[in-house]
Amino acid sequence: MSLTARALLLDMDGTLVNSDAVVERCWRRWAAEHGLDAEDVIGIAHGRQAHATMADLLPDRPVEQNLADNQRLLEWETTDLDGVVPVPGAPAFMASLAGLPHALVTSADKALARARMGAAELPMPQVRVTAECVGVSKPDPEGFLKGAAELGFAPADCVVFEDSEAGIAAGRAAGMRVIGVGPRAAAHAPDVHVRDLEQVRVEPLSDGTLRLRFTD
Repeated sequence: MSLTARALLLDMDGTLVNSDAVVERCWRRWAAEHGLDAEDVIGIAHGRQAHATMADLLPDRPVEQNLADNQRLLEWETTDLDGVVPVPGAPAFMASLAGLPHALVTSADKALARARMGAAELPMPQVRVTAECVGVSKPDPEGFLKGAAELGFAPADCVVFEDSEAGIAAGRAAGMRVIGVGPRAAAHAPDVHVRDLEQVRVEPLSDGTLRLRFTD
């Protein structure tokens, strides 16, 4: 199976970098502080900014408190890199994108994105849309639309790589096709689902189009 695109927009956590151990450690710590069930919290936390998750879990809490806790979680996560590794196939996948149109679109802030990509020993794309760049978290499409605009391509010409429900919804809302990566993605009907990035090959064509091939 294959499809073509002009540019690729890449989520980070769960898509390029396996940071689940850190994410879950930090959310368990926060859940314990607030007397919440950790599994319920983790179930909705992946793929979006922490303050958006907190707003769902504690709807009566002032926004300012959620933003303050969001910053605390970012600090915890940035200093805890134990177990952060590349998703299988990510090093070769990223190497294949050198010189091709692609961008990182992540709910992490700049410091956390640098820390995790560095811990996984993956190259940082030149174009990056991080938490500081958007006003609204995934599943809002703002981040992906900004990534496409910065690369200079229409949304319909872009393909999103995502692992989470929020991220897949954001890519769809942006009018883009979505490649779901990993077990979380399978439940949310992406256009194509792959086990990991070992199943993806990117081939630049003579007209500048990128052909994506998916293997078993």
